Amino acid sequence: MATLRGALQPITSRSVVEQATEELRRAILTGDLAPGAEYSLRELAGMLDISFIPIREALRSLESEGLVIMRPGRSAVIAPLDLDDLHGIYRLRRALEPEIARRACALLTDEELDRLESLASEFGAREHGMADIYDDHHAFHLALLAPAATAWDIRVLTTLWRAGERYIRIGFGRLDPDPTEHERRGKAHGDLLAAFRTRDPATVAAAVEQHLARNEKIAFSALS
Repeated sequence: MATLRGALQPITSRSVVEQATEELRRAILTGDLAPGAEYSLRELAGMLDISFIPIREALRSLESEGLVIMRPGRSAVIAPLDLDDLHGIYRLRRALEPEIARRACALLTDEELDRLESLASEFGAREHGMADIYDDHHAFHLALLAPAATAWDIRVLTTLWRAGERYIRIGFGRLDPDPTEHERRGKAHGDLLAAFRTRDPATVAAAVEQHLARNEKIAFSALS
């Protein structure tokens, strides 16, 4: 019995809460649980085939992230998309990312730029939707800035990227049926890498600013 206890980790209610939180977060970020939709806690518990208590704890955690709004009477609303928030997120990104990029372009190796170019080429594949490439897309932008980014830069940028994730996943995901959108994604990231290869800070900063402004405009139009 002692051997079995050492080999197996007990299943705790906390682990169920964490799994429920992760799955609900995924469904909200991808739009599978639609913005503005209201669900009873019992309904959500039935979807995940778990008890009522861990669902309530998971929703409280997601409420602190701004993803759900708890209602009296044991229900929750998926937080609506707020386009003013989208503008605010991109305003802050444009204040930070071009400045970091100015310094990072001189520090990135040719080998790293080659690796990122290979990654960016996948963004234009027609069979890959936004949900398929989002994590790689996040890693791509982080890698471009990482050589010049402090730990605090990364903390702040990660907060902004997480805040914008739902808008990007849902907004750009709505454009996936259009094959020209896939081509645009691939070209946009190729153009960004071409700017970094110049090693010119002004050129790089302008390219990052343009990239962010274009993405904000496209996401805003798709969500509107």
